[in-house]
Amino acid sequence: MTEHRVWDVVRVPFPYTDRPVTQRRPALVVAIPNEALAWVLMITSAANRGWQGDVDVTDLAAAGLPVPSVVRTAKIATVEMRDLLPLGALAPADRATTATRLSAVLEWCAGR
Repeated sequence: MTEHRVWDVVRVPFPYTDRPVTQRRPALVVAIPNEALAWVLMITSAANRGWQGDVDVTDLAAAGLPVPSVVRTAKIATVEMRDLLPLGALAPADRATTATRLSAVLEWCAGR
């Protein structure tokens, strides 16, 4: 079994909120609460309409991504560790920005 870590970029079956399907897509591991589960943020093409809190992926090669992409901090999911397929890792320069923007999203949610 591959050992995954926070800041890994992986491919996972990411659930949709508006339809009963999943699609294998890139995601960023942001927490591993236990040995069976990971919390991930969606990664999407930078060509898509931007959302508040998006973080540009500055090192595509390190992340294992083929096209300009953003981490979507407003789209978080819990997935099973066994479903994670490794792609790469988020560059250190992008980690601090992602952590700050994710914290802002979570603080906003806590205040609602």
